[in-house]
Amino acid sequence: MKSFLKSCTALALAISIPGQAMAQLKEIGAAEGQVNIIAWPGYIERGETDKKFDWVTKFEEASGCKVNVKTANTSDEMVALMNEGGFDLVTASGDASLRLVAGERVQPVNVDLIKSWSTVDDRLKDAPWHTVDGVHYGVPYMWGPNVLMYNTDVFKEAPKSWSVVFEETTLPDGKSNVGRVQAYDGPIHVADAAQYLMHNKPELGIKSPYELNADQYKAALDLLRQQRKLVGRYWHDAFIQMDDFKNEGVVASGSWPFQVNILKSENQPIASTIPVEGATGWADTTMMHVDAANPNCAYMWMEHTLSSNLQSDLSVWFGANPSVPAACTDGRGMQTKEGCTTNGMDDFEKIRFWQTPVSKCASQSECVPYYRWVSDYIGVIGGR
Repeated sequence: MKSFLKSCTALALAISIPGQAMAQLKEIGAAEGQVNIIAWPGYIERGETDKKFDWVTKFEEASGCKVNVKTANTSDEMVALMNEGGFDLVTASGDASLRLVAGERVQPVNVDLIKSWSTVDDRLKDAPWHTVDGVHYGVPYMWGPNVLMYNTDVFKEAPKSWSVVFEETTLPDGKSNVGRVQAYDGPIHVADAAQYLMHNKPELGIKSPYELNADQYKAALDLLRQQRKLVGRYWHDAFIQMDDFKNEGVVASGSWPFQVNILKSENQPIASTIPVEGATGWADTTMMHVDAANPNCAYMWMEHTLSSNLQSDLSVWFGANPSVPAACTDGRGMQTKEGCTTNGMDDFEKIRFWQTPVSKCASQSECVPYYRWVSDYIGVIGGR
């Protein structure tokens, strides 16, 4: 984790940050009547999927701000939507947040106006994926690992390695994994391949899955090309992935706890694990558009996101970890200390959180930048 933080700091220093010149809201005024948010699937629930999970309705009633949500399935989609404009907030992961800062798409957040800021996990308050030169560009929301989801009818025991989705093999049911596994439809998946190689090919000398020299990067791409022969579908829509596990014979894939929890609630034969190679992960931040049309409602929502009952229930719903540690134990929501432990609350140091790869990196003299990841991963998916 120390090397990861160092890497994020290097990224922050490598890009020009105009934030000091941006105006911050000095006080919260009257509600504008709405707030428009780009969010990951399952992050903002109003009881439509499951009536027990609703942290929108009461907020709307109390604030006078109608919550409008645009779901995005990848970080690149979130960046594109923020570039288009028309939104107030985004729940950005670490592979998007500093891109948004560098692109002048988000503005500094005046944490003095966030009354619950003091309740935020100290490990997240000044995290380098949303803090640059001491300036905060967002409010921590949720964090967690990318898990290996699997079908328990096929795997009587949890897979011990990510090899079941990277290398052709015979699965415990005696059938090949070809066409029965999936991979994430986003360039950041290159990091999952690099993470696998860190453990299984230490001679490559990979120190961070987000900092790859030319040879390390080639090895990751070669592994992804090998994986291409196995993958039945590259997923980016959480609900389509769930349908594929239920109806299309998919038995293993990298996934989010969100899908795992919903499928288990439907009594599907599903479980998840973090294999021996470890996992990449995400630490998501609510960030405010530089041209937000509804800044007062935006600040009201950011404060609302830190309420321990929302953090607690979202933690249960998504299978993630709250950015407010008290949400695990104060009994205001559904989550418990044991539940947070299950979600990985104590594994913060073990997760390699998403970040945007840059050419000037901390672990070696030069690394392959993200624009190459984007173009080359499109080629991999296309069979090149």
